[in-house]
Amino acid sequence: MATLSLSSVHTFSLRLRNSSSTQNTPNLFLYSRIKPSSLKFPSISLKSLITVKPRSLIITSALNNLTETELVAVSSTSDELTTKMPSDSGVYAVYDKNDALQFIGISRNIAASVFAHLKTVPELCSSVKVGVVGEPDRAALTQAWKSWMEEHIKATGKVPPGNESGNTTWVRQPPKKKSDLRLTPGRHVQLTVPLEELIDRLVKENKVVAFIKGSRSAPLCGFSQRVIGILESEGVDYESVDVLDEEFNYGLRETLKNYSNWPTFPQVFVIGELVGGCDILSSMYEKGELAGLFKK
Repeated sequence: MATLSLSSVHTFSLRLRNSSSTQNTPNLFLYSRIKPSSLKFPSISLKSLITVKPRSLIITSALNNLTETELVAVSSTSDELTTKMPSDSGVYAVYDKNDALQFIGISRNIAASVFAHLKTVPELCSSVKVGVVGEPDRAALTQAWKSWMEEHIKATGKVPPGNESGNTTWVRQPPKKKSDLRLTPGRHVQLTVPLEELIDRLVKENKVVAFIKGSRSAPLCGFSQRVIGILESEGVDYESVDVLDEEFNYGLRETLKNYSNWPTFPQVFVIGELVGGCDILSSMYEKGELAGLFKK
């Protein structure tokens, strides 16, 4: 038995199992099998035929077959890529320069996932096929992935290399943790520049800055932890500042509140402008609006 790996950001449990028959084509099983004794066949009314339909099947039925889906060349820059790739949820299949399928994945942001692969394994990312799932709940996404995977296995008799058990080529590696920035050399050192000016320089000289409670590796409040999680899931290169550090960031909390005219923490700045705190960032993340914001 071999386990199929999707990607680092998705934890759907999908397993490939070889058939005991003489055929060479493996079968794909999802979740637990239903025992024959548990099957029931209730009487069918016209009403049930009209109203009872699995939502995921309706959604997936609109998905094109893998062979029918257009193969799109992958661009080398994020701006060019997002003009060709949707930022919607769905499935995607990555091909190398010889048009050999390397990996089938699921994503909540297809463009971001493909771009991440392009940065880590550019030699394997030449073109992509994309299938957007209209109402992307877990069942619908899994069904769409299964549909493409089964089609490929039926045609070739094998799993794409990137989906084989033990293959970590397509697994997103966690970014190395940066150190949190310190605005001063120490609490008892006299500053030659006002703290507000240091804040102004910091947010204008760095693309993304997150002022959080605690460090990026150990946030000290749930809101800060949520913000860090969102930034890292988006693959954002950001700077962080611990507003609770009384030794090296003494006076920062009150000064920052006055500077930003925002009373709470965390606070996230992008290109010198305050985006907001946890609630605003979470809302933008759920709507898929952050990719465009961080591309500016």
